[in-house]
Amino acid sequence: MTSIGDHIGRLPGFMSAPGVTSFSTFLGMTAPELLPGNRGFAGTGAVEPDFAPHGTTIVAATFAGGVVMAGDRRATQGHMIAHRDIEKVFPADPHSAVGIAGTAGIATELVRLYQVELEHYEKLEGVPLSLRGKAHRLSSMIRANLGLAMQGLMVVPLLAGCDAFTPVASKGKKAPQEAAQPTGRIFSYDATGGMHEEQHYHCVGSGSVFAKSALKKRYRPASSSDEVVRACIEALYDAADDDTATGGPDVTRKLYPTVLVVDADGVRRIGEPELESIVASVFEARTLHPGG
Repeated sequence: MTSIGDHIGRLPGFMSAPGVTSFSTFLGMTAPELLPGNRGFAGTGAVEPDFAPHGTTIVAATFAGGVVMAGDRRATQGHMIAHRDIEKVFPADPHSAVGIAGTAGIATELVRLYQVELEHYEKLEGVPLSLRGKAHRLSSMIRANLGLAMQGLMVVPLLAGCDAFTPVASKGKKAPQEAAQPTGRIFSYDATGGMHEEQHYHCVGSGSVFAKSALKKRYRPASSSDEVVRACIEALYDAADDDTATGGPDVTRKLYPTVLVVDADGVRRIGEPELESIVASVFEARTLHPGG
């Protein structure tokens, strides 16, 4: 590797030479020790469950024109609550979102690297990756973490979004209707990087079984974005009701789930005032019907 000191005031050669579109591949060539999967772990066997904080439940569901992703705010360390306000759902780029379950530190680092990966590709190619291309890139990054996953430091993300596009109308004709209303898509993964496209909704994390059961009853394909947002919050409420690792809405501390909506306008985060109103409505309904 060329030393920065070799050319005073100039970047080293490897940073200005033509490279690959994958930032993680570039990093693996120039500084492989910085990749999450190469950080190294002193142990040789599986780690104890309370070795590091773990993020839990993430839910995603599509609506006509986009997709909603939501995650609770709790991280656990063994039988203890490590954090009450951790962020687990992030914008990956202007047209997609990624949620994390598993070892929180490694998962957060992987998401940051993934965000740079997508930005790096767009800078070199001049166009963003397709959503399926983004899904495949994330798959390869998860596979690179397999060594740590085998020791118990697993990362299981969920990717959701819409393809970036600009509706173009031919001369004398309107832009196609389907271009004005993209379809939300959801991709799930396993620890080996195996990728699967899900239909309508999906959940990951320790409370995923309960959240998915809730969505089975509440989700409707023709629902609006507001209806899907509420369905996702109700699913997290149900998950927290049965899974101790999932944190439900905390009205005392004003800690609410992180909720992102991805549609033709990009990624937007639901603000706290709106979430507070939805949570209050859910609590009022559950007071009358605790089982939902």
